[in-house]
Amino acid sequence: MFEDELMRVREVADVMKVSTTTVYRLIATSELPATRVGKAWRIRRGDVESYLKRGGYIS
Repeated sequence: MFEDELMRVREVADVMKVSTTTVYRLIATSELPATRVGKAWRIRRGDVESYLKRGGYIS
């Protein structure tokens, strides 16, 4: 249920304890799947959790 929740870049950065620039870089390199909604990026909570479990940034 919460895995499908869409998060903003700032929220993802806070969870991962990184800057928003790092999140944008992960999106640009396709390491973190994201969807463009208008001019903003949205990332599924489940994708963030999967990334962290694969050994991404420590939360």
